[in-house]
Amino acid sequence: MPLSADFFNRPTLQVARDLIGRDLVREHPSGETLVGRIVETEGYTQNDPAFHGWNLYDEDTGEVRREGRAADLFGPPGTAYVYLIYGAHWLLNVVTEPDGTGGAVLVRAVEPLRGRDAMRKRRPAAKKDIDLTNGPGKLTEAFGIDGEAHRTDLTAPPIYFTDGEPVAGDRVSTSSRIGLTKGVEREWRWFVDGNRFVSKATPSAHKQ
Repeated sequence: MPLSADFFNRPTLQVARDLIGRDLVREHPSGETLVGRIVETEGYTQNDPAFHGWNLYDEDTGEVRREGRAADLFGPPGTAYVYLIYGAHWLLNVVTEPDGTGGAVLVRAVEPLRGRDAMRKRRPAAKKDIDLTNGPGKLTEAFGIDGEAHRTDLTAPPIYFTDGEPVAGDRVSTSSRIGLTKGVEREWRWFVDGNRFVSKATPSAHKQ
């Protein structure tokens, strides 16, 4: 069963941690079903300078300017926010918090469980299976997720999350997020210790 909107209608950082161990499912019109267990996430909130919609939220008045693509980050929980980075890689985020409050969780890495052959076809640059989905741009390419998924409902097919397997707290670590110049002091990245599909990038705070 897909995770419901209620799962995402909670504080962003709780959702980011609780998505660890859940499964990302992609059902393709061709009949392929791809499944990956989430092993790495990042959280972003409306009062976070690294948040795409940060300049839309007035912390003094609590008002939100609904302008541009980033306004969708203040939309219904459980919807997709998909954006292009470096002009080449799509990144999949799921909107969190109640409608009108900004928040999102970036799915950074998954461990492939089903459909590896299909993933390999979409990721010819990956010479080893470990490179199929160990990064946010890699996993969207492997799963065939692009800008057309933006604003879609992630609580129902064709792209959704399911329960998966819980991951014990002592197996989950945190760090600063990846590739940021703002909000680098916030340890809002969660990952499964020792899992080989966690991305290899260096946390931003370690580059200071």
